[in-house]
Amino acid sequence: MEIKVPLTKGLLPDKYAKYARPTDTVDGKPVVSFPIQVTGVPKDAKSLALTLIDWDAVPVSGFPWIHWIAANISPDVLEIPEDNSRSLKVPMIQGRNSTAGGLVGNQDPKTAWRYNGPVPPDKVHNYHLSMFALDTKLPLKDGFWLNELQNAMRGHILDTAEIILPSQN
Repeated sequence: MEIKVPLTKGLLPDKYAKYARPTDTVDGKPVVSFPIQVTGVPKDAKSLALTLIDWDAVPVSGFPWIHWIAANISPDVLEIPEDNSRSLKVPMIQGRNSTAGGLVGNQDPKTAWRYNGPVPPDKVHNYHLSMFALDTKLPLKDGFWLNELQNAMRGHILDTAEIILPSQN
């Protein structure tokens, strides 16, 4: 399985990250999710799941920052279009990003349970986008947590693809 995301000069384009236009932000945070091309999904896959995590956030916040988690994406999808986190043209259930945790306390499902774009505070960060092909649909509902996704996927992963998406400070 392989995933691709368009980059500009090796970086995630501004519209999906820190330098997004004000119309593409909520409370100063980028909310337009980037497009993802998906190829080579195993024929016996029943669903896909994704995670977008900033491991470079650990020295800044003390933990990896969860930017987007989603599950129960059709295994037949060839592209998850731009802004799918809000438009849901490709149906998916979405989990909570790190703004929903106790430190930030965001309880608004429109921002806490969707794509939360990169805003690296100190340097270029590498965002890890992982896609998982699964042999089942997961028994999760919108607003699930990352640990719930990981527990539900355990024993059901057929294939995994990962891409690193650098985003500028």
